Amino acid sequence: MKSKLALAALAAVVLPAAALLVVSPATAATSPSAVFSTDSDWGSGYQAKYTISAGSSALTSWKLEFDLPAGSTLGSYWDALDTASGSHHSFANREYNGTVAAGASTSFGFLVSGSGLPANCKLNGQPCGGTTTPTTTPTTPPTTTTTTTTTPPGGGSARVSPYIDITMATPSLVSVADATGQKNFTLAFALGSSLGCDPQWGGTVPLLDARIINDVNALRGLGGGVTVASGGALGPYLENVCGSVDALYNAYVKTLDAVGSNSLDVDVEASIPTATVNQALLRLQQQRGTHISYTLRIQGQDYGMDPFSVSILQDAASRGLNVVVNPMLMDFGYSGSWGDALISAANATLGQLKTIWPSKSDAEIKAMLGLTPMIGRNDTGSVTDQAAARQLLAYAQSNHVASIGFWSAGRDNGGCPGGGAVAYCSGISQSTYEFTNIFKAYTG
Repeated sequence: MKSKLALAALAAVVLPAAALLVVSPATAATSPSAVFSTDSDWGSGYQAKYTISAGSSALTSWKLEFDLPAGSTLGSYWDALDTASGSHHSFANREYNGTVAAGASTSFGFLVSGSGLPANCKLNGQPCGGTTTPTTTPTTPPTTTTTTTTTPPGGGSARVSPYIDITMATPSLVSVADATGQKNFTLAFALGSSLGCDPQWGGTVPLLDARIINDVNALRGLGGGVTVASGGALGPYLENVCGSVDALYNAYVKTLDAVGSNSLDVDVEASIPTATVNQALLRLQQQRGTHISYTLRIQGQDYGMDPFSVSILQDAASRGLNVVVNPMLMDFGYSGSWGDALISAANATLGQLKTIWPSKSDAEIKAMLGLTPMIGRNDTGSVTDQAAARQLLAYAQSNHVASIGFWSAGRDNGGCPGGGAVAYCSGISQSTYEFTNIFKAYTG
């Protein structure tokens, strides 16, 4: 006891001098750090992210590296670019998230097949301070279930439904769902065939084609669903070759029943017999409760939809038809930032909808609005890049719009950077399904 009192007395003498040397924690320098976390885990894989914090000094760029243990492989990723060497992955920032202000943070996400977690994390060549990532391969937890069913990753709200050219064998609906967790898609396009008012996919593939039906059924087994889209840019429209309300109604029913859907999107990029179409749609809605959407052309960023599109909606409103309106946020003239132009076109469309349905509140009008961009390079040369997509997502989130779709899941890859507007890739640098992973965050 005496020795402890003596030490206490000595400390009381020394403390004032020592206190002069203490650096206030508020002014202490902190280094950049990265923290690993999982968003969802389905046993055979998981969705995860790294959150990168700048510390007390700003970052102008970043690179994060880690190793995956044997038996685990990287799937799709977003908000970073990966350079892989075997099981070692080096993620570099994208052009829009490399600068991180002091005290701020950014993140990137990825999917892993297998249960092994990243190890040996380094941020800009230094250990990822603050991360909970193990530096050795973790022990795989024991299996606690006997089921062999694989549930796809989390995400993929029913509010999001990418278009997919169902006449193309790849990608399949299930492959996109397994890779991203997005489980709702819009099948494009149901058209008339050489027999006239005879719906077929793309006008040539039978409605009950085994590949398509098996794919849709497998997607449904994962908890997913599909919307049928008619019309589009090419081919004989059902709306034009089916010569009466009855014939068109029956063609719609046949197509919906083929894939077990009760959701129909009418994509209008050519003239249609407005009254006939709206009467057939109204019958669908009254007799089957079908969800109806119109995907319509934009004339200009400040003008909104073209006059013919507006006239279709005016006729629909006069009949009491309830619709979601998807302005095609693509291929229109603009000035300034393309991302800003997308928002301007959406706002202009809202203004048009308010004049068509004047009794609805602003919130009700916004709840009728869908957003349908063309990812990557558009036909007219404009580019919906990742930054524009995030700008559109933020707009959807702040305005609580009805839905987000985009053209298309088959283009959602970086297979032709610097290329044109083709069906099988976006024409820009991106990771596989990067836009799907961006938009699937929308939940309304």
